[in-house]
Amino acid sequence: MKIVEYPDAEMMMMDLANTLASELENSLLGNDFASLAVPGGTTPGPIFDSLCAVDLDWSRVRVMLTDERWVPESSERSNTRLLRERLLVNNAAKAQYVPLYADATAPEDKLPELAANLGESLPISVVLLGMGTDMHTASIFPGADQLELALHGKDTLVAIRAPGAPEPRITLSANVLKSAMSRHIVIIGTQKREALEKARQLSPREAPVAAVLSGSIIHWAER
Repeated sequence: MKIVEYPDAEMMMMDLANTLASELENSLLGNDFASLAVPGGTTPGPIFDSLCAVDLDWSRVRVMLTDERWVPESSERSNTRLLRERLLVNNAAKAQYVPLYADATAPEDKLPELAANLGESLPISVVLLGMGTDMHTASIFPGADQLELALHGKDTLVAIRAPGAPEPRITLSANVLKSAMSRHIVIIGTQKREALEKARQLSPREAPVAAVLSGSIIHWAER
């Protein structure tokens, strides 16, 4: 694990966007396609704003989420909606989007279909992750109903429900995240830095992000 500290979040977001673009470009040099997995939420939005404008052969880039809330794209809580508004635009509009949601009552109804579709884009070339103050990453939450499967199973995708999460979620497993060729985790603020340091001393069951810290580059700015 390596920690890179930045003077402020704005500089971090711009630098990280350039780093992701460079790694995707390098991956495309030796492969027919490159895959990029990114989180939802508010933190990565500025990264997407810069990344989508990069001059890259986006038609050979497959973009996916690290996790998704099981809500339709019309919902304000949809991570897919965020990607379509802030990443899959401008030059990146040519990218191939690999969905983690399909129209069904529960994620289990579409899990095999989504996993099979996703499998064609693995291993992930570049993955960007976030982390909550509860030390979750993707939608692998402490206390979740399928935590053991998400942490230690060989499945590509896991349908998961967690305390405090108002809807079911679907997440890439730790196995898939750890298999990525390059892995970055972006965090902002003192609370999350303290949570990161705590996670380094805990088991993945207590702090799920601990499962993917080894080999990751942590990008942190205080504000």
